[in-house]
Amino acid sequence: MTLQAKRTDAVARDEHDALSAYRDEFYLQPGSIYMDGNSLGLLSKRAEKTLLESLSDWKELGIDGWMKGRHPWFELSERLAALNAPLVGAQAEEVMVTGSTTVNLHQLVATFFQPTEGRDKILADALTFPSDIYALQSQLRLRGLDPETHLVQVPSRDGRFLEEDDIIAAMTDDIALIVLPAVLYRSGQILDMERLTKAAHDRGILIGFDGCHSVGAVPHAFHDWGVDFAYWCNYKHLNGGPGTVGGLFVHERHFGTLPGLTGWFGSRKDKQFDMDHTMTPAAHAGAFQIGTPHVLSLAPQIGALEMFDEVGIEAVRTKSLALTQYMMELVEQELTPYGFVIGNPIDDKRRGAHLSLEHPEAARICKALKENRIIPDFRAPNIVRLAPVALYNTFTDVYDVVATLKRIMEDKEYERFANEREVVA
Repeated sequence: MTLQAKRTDAVARDEHDALSAYRDEFYLQPGSIYMDGNSLGLLSKRAEKTLLESLSDWKELGIDGWMKGRHPWFELSERLAALNAPLVGAQAEEVMVTGSTTVNLHQLVATFFQPTEGRDKILADALTFPSDIYALQSQLRLRGLDPETHLVQVPSRDGRFLEEDDIIAAMTDDIALIVLPAVLYRSGQILDMERLTKAAHDRGILIGFDGCHSVGAVPHAFHDWGVDFAYWCNYKHLNGGPGTVGGLFVHERHFGTLPGLTGWFGSRKDKQFDMDHTMTPAAHAGAFQIGTPHVLSLAPQIGALEMFDEVGIEAVRTKSLALTQYMMELVEQELTPYGFVIGNPIDDKRRGAHLSLEHPEAARICKALKENRIIPDFRAPNIVRLAPVALYNTFTDVYDVVATLKRIMEDKEYERFANEREVVA
């Protein structure tokens, strides 16, 4: 098939896309293709609308915005938790929209890491996002434990993927808690969370997952799998805005557990304003809130999550897989002669929502893409991450990205740039 025929094929695929109408919901820059939604999702018109409505509530109502207005603030976190719940396969009361990814991890580890003599280690992996490791090291130090000896990190066999067999083999009698990524941020590998949870529980170990690169792109069943806890951000695949409030999940069997870090917004709603120095925690995941919600950071999520409520995560996943499969086909046909290697899982069941193209000149290739108004993401040492997002990217976008990459390599455009990352990669 000629290049022109391939583009015609991409256009035809777009004409049969059941989610195509949602592209118009987002602010897309003319002449630009955004492929970095796994780092920061784009602004939607609905998210903008609900943010402006919340600003108006503050403007018009002042403190009465807590209980009145378009989006009353007092139970806004609970409202958004109910919209998050279907995305992670949870009951609404098992989810809370609060904190940030790392703050929520600190909260959950402070709660569920209860070291005892002979069982006082945390199990993680060698490929996880650094912030998670920093938090786990900090939690160990706070308990008077040495991270060098008490944080066990399962190595990767190839630097790309993790083997569940290796993780399970590391679930020894001295492990008290396990924290793993749902999807690896570099390679996009999905871990078998159900299998890992069962293996952990068979050994009497609590287990939690970082869903930052999975929630909003991959279906989950946290409740049915029996996962103890999870946490995620809402600014990547969920398009909630830069630094927007994160989410957490706590299985209902842990309701009543006193959070490791308590604050007044974790109180039972009807008791919160009693100003009693004896806390009455909420009877559900709401207990894991700490401070006052960041209302103006929550507000865009109202509009952003409405679309997921309409579409459903299964439809998002179906299109996401089709986009990444199509991109892999084009990469193999057009880019392998230029030294690109597909560094993400090929199997649909193991692949998240982004592709990882490995190349020795990855940093400068990313800069050349930006020069051509295509927004990728670089991950050291050699990965061009590309995330075609189901709600706003098209098959034509995918074709144009690969065609541009081919031209960049043919014309050696990348050689004009230094092969080092920018301050923000």
